[in-house]
Amino acid sequence: MGPLVQQAAPALLELFGVGARTAGQLLASAGDNPERMRSEAAFAHLAGVAPIPASSGRTRRHRLDRAANNALHTIVLVRMRHDPRTRAYVQRRTTQGLSKKEIIRCLKRFVAREVHRALTGTPTEQTTQNDLAPAA
Repeated sequence: MGPLVQQAAPALLELFGVGARTAGQLLASAGDNPERMRSEAAFAHLAGVAPIPASSGRTRRHRLDRAANNALHTIVLVRMRHDPRTRAYVQRRTTQGLSKKEIIRCLKRFVAREVHRALTGTPTEQTTQNDLAPAA
């Protein structure tokens, strides 16, 4: 599966914590045409990071693509364990009073933004022409 994912979305594999299996699942969830996702929010809804309410009465549920949500959850857990920036973020948010579940939800939304950019080839807001120019 690795070579197929590398051919389809090499930028996705470059993200921290994204392996061939999680990238493959995210590609499968996005479908053959990732451009159909108009925005990061649309991808977040697809992945279940910004779930669509499906509640009835006292029961509170959300509809989501469980496989994509699981892939994002795996990426977040890898980052929480091995990425120093993510560990610092978790520590900071813990001191602010957030629970681990709330922190993971925030991190999933952040990862969904990164994945959307990698799938659609959308540059970040911080990228400028100088960043794209080759070094002299």
